[in-house]
Amino acid sequence: MALADKDRIFTNLYGYQPWNLPAAQARGDWDNTKALLERGQDAIIDEIKASGLRGRGGAGFPTGLKWSFMPKESKDGRPSFLVINADESEPGSCKDREIIRHDPHKLLEGALVAGFAMRARAAYIYIRGEYIREAETLFAARDEAYAAGLLGKNACGSGYDFDVFVHRGAGAYICGEETAMIESIEGKKGQPRLKPPFPAGAGLYGCPTTVNNVESIAVAPTIMRRGAAWFSSFGRENNKGTKLFQISGHVNKPCVVEEEMSIPFSELIEKHCGGIRGGKDNLLAVIPGGSSVPLVPADQIWDAPMDFDGLRAVGSGLGTAAVIVMDKSTDIVRAISRLSYFYKHESCGQCTPCREGTGWMWRVMERLRTGDAELEEIDMLFQVTKQVEGHTICALGDAAAWPIQGLIRHFRPEIERRIAANVREAAE
Repeated sequence: MALADKDRIFTNLYGYQPWNLPAAQARGDWDNTKALLERGQDAIIDEIKASGLRGRGGAGFPTGLKWSFMPKESKDGRPSFLVINADESEPGSCKDREIIRHDPHKLLEGALVAGFAMRARAAYIYIRGEYIREAETLFAARDEAYAAGLLGKNACGSGYDFDVFVHRGAGAYICGEETAMIESIEGKKGQPRLKPPFPAGAGLYGCPTTVNNVESIAVAPTIMRRGAAWFSSFGRENNKGTKLFQISGHVNKPCVVEEEMSIPFSELIEKHCGGIRGGKDNLLAVIPGGSSVPLVPADQIWDAPMDFDGLRAVGSGLGTAAVIVMDKSTDIVRAISRLSYFYKHESCGQCTPCREGTGWMWRVMERLRTGDAELEEIDMLFQVTKQVEGHTICALGDAAAWPIQGLIRHFRPEIERRIAANVREAAE
């Protein structure tokens, strides 16, 4: 059962209407936000918990639970902060960009609602360096909200003071990791911190901090207005709500679309993308959640529910729901090798397994791509991915390892074929 238009949260996803404040208010944003805040901080957190919203940035941690980790009162005078992750740098991901470009007031109102619930003094929106026009829109929207009294001193007439700062990054993938993002906002090199302490205890400027994805924050006001029961009516148990899917690659109509969680992959593709290029039988594999999750071969993905648990069951993950579709014209080994190069390039170099391992894995991938390798190197590469995975401060090591593991798991015969062909050529 596909999502009805009346249940869409992002009603200006395609920018058919202006992004500015009057248009946003006509769509229902900032509609008596004061009343939402008057329900009280704990009531907001309880509503978000009841809605079943899980983080939309990739990890899928329950959002209400994350908010509840923030201290109720400051024992030593430190303020609390909300940091919003708009560093959308995962290859294949482009949903937060559409929110910022066409519906920025949803994000700003969400920042106020979430920030108030967590008793935060201010929100910092960290936007990636390449999003130049998007950042301009966000700055302008924020200025509109301040001018209208919706942010700043006595925000929305609620008696609560709340500021929003927009911080432009310089275009580093690693700054999408929450502690690296905090380091970057503080003016330091974007490198992940060791945990603990977790940001909820000591984050930005040493103060309690929660880091959330753009989509997680932007849906909060709508959940508060329409109720947790409405939001949790979509999707399977533990995978609730609506979700922005970004579908790219070999489909007839690539798109970003809001759909309900747990929609089968086949329905998502047939309904919104006009099917696979060259028909269903031409599908080779799909990366269902952005480049850091393992690929899933065609026969396993077709009926899979597009949610956290459904994709874990086929050995992958929902991630940011950036669905990269590859048909049979794809050189699959080359595609994964290209991703390996990306992770080699974006590693911050802080941990030895990632700093050394990402480069090593890419060089071996390139030899496998050309067939200029020995058969036993396939197992050696798999073993090295296991030595990188789980042995680094942040998840970039895992993100570099998983695409390669998926390739070897599902397309080993193709790698072996290339090596055999290379041996034959050398013999001739």
